Amino acid sequence: MPDFASLEGKTALVTGGSRGIGAAVARELARAGATVVVGYRSGAEEAEEIASEIGGRAVQADVSNADEAKRLVEEAGDLDVLVNNAGITRDGVLARMTDDDWRSVLETNLSSVFYTCRAVSRGMMKRRGGSIVNLSSIVGLHGNWGQSNYAASKGGIVAFTKSLAQELGSRGVRANVVAPGYIKTQLTDAIREEAQQQMLGLTPLGRFGEPEDVARAVRFLSSDDASFITGEVVVVGGGLGM
Repeated sequence: MPDFASLEGKTALVTGGSRGIGAAVARELARAGATVVVGYRSGAEEAEEIASEIGGRAVQADVSNADEAKRLVEEAGDLDVLVNNAGITRDGVLARMTDDDWRSVLETNLSSVFYTCRAVSRGMMKRRGGSIVNLSSIVGLHGNWGQSNYAASKGGIVAFTKSLAQELGSRGVRANVVAPGYIKTQLTDAIREEAQQQMLGLTPLGRFGEPEDVARAVRFLSSDDASFITGEVVVVGGGLGM
């Protein structure tokens, strides 16, 4: 089925789209036929390169700020697909975690999802259609040592999305979560080698994931072929955390 999970004629916004999983998602949605807006906070050169490669646009915005998130959605236009991927880590044990480390992770990872979903919801409800895919993490489902702030933000995304799916479902708007396991990106490359090997040993498929593995799941959930799927969490982790 060459047209499976097609996004032909649709417009999509991907936040955090300049690198890693976000860049892979932007490429995959464009490959499916979507016109893609690449949202980014930093990494302008990378974002512009991705946008040029896929025939889309790059728009700078700090989605942890409500006004900028709203502006980003407005500049993106009438959206059929919203993918919230922007995220940061500020790891540390709770006893030594600073207020700023807590707030910055919650604002960037969780509040940004609220801001963009709020901004896009009216238009999608009015058009009686749309797909929202929020990127969480397996850490948001199982927790992780030294990542209480990150786990809280990613777990919050799951609960938020399930509530959103219930609110928007009657208007034909779907909301789902993709929760990656250990995926090879700049973010995870910073994890110490011992911890990496421990994660690999707990992954039944015996390998780390690629950004493209996550991107394909996002593409499916964004498409009309997933039209009866909402409020769900799809774990892309090679069996990690079963």
